[in-house]
Amino acid sequence: MSTQETDFIDGKDLPGFHSLLGYHQASWEENEAVIALELQPRHLNLGGVIHGGVLTSLLDIAMAQAGTYCPYPGRMRKAITLSLTTTFTGQCSSGTIRVTGRKRAGGTRIFNSTGEVHDDQGNLLAIAEGTFRIRSGSDKPEGVPI
Repeated sequence: MSTQETDFIDGKDLPGFHSLLGYHQASWEENEAVIALELQPRHLNLGGVIHGGVLTSLLDIAMAQAGTYCPYPGRMRKAITLSLTTTFTGQCSSGTIRVTGRKRAGGTRIFNSTGEVHDDQGNLLAIAEGTFRIRSGSDKPEGVPI
C-alpha cells in the first residue's frame, strides 16, 4: 500500500463518520478486510460497554471493504449497503477490538459478506451479514481515484 492509501484507510484522512470512529486498517486483501479499534470512552454506551451502533458501523465498513479491495495505489472501490443484520453476542469496555469482514458470494454488482467482532481475548462480541452493491465506476478492479 502506498503512504497516501495507508493514511486514508488508517483514519488520518478519512472523511466524516469514519474519522469519528477512529479505527485503523489491520489488513486488507481480496475478499477479506480486518479493521481494529482501540476503545475510547466515546465508543461506550451509558452502561459503560461498547455501543451497538459502533459495532454495527465497524461491521458495515469491514464487510463492504471485503468486496471492494483495490490493489492500485491512490485508487479505491466503493459500495453501498443494501441490507445489514447484526447479532450481538458479548460486550466489553476496554482494549482493542478486531472486526473481520469476508466476502462470501456475489456477481458483478451485488455481493454478500459476513462479519465478526472479537475483543483482544478472542471473545466474540457480534456477528453480521450484509448485502452490498458496487457503486458506479467501482465495478472494475482499478476503481476510482481517492
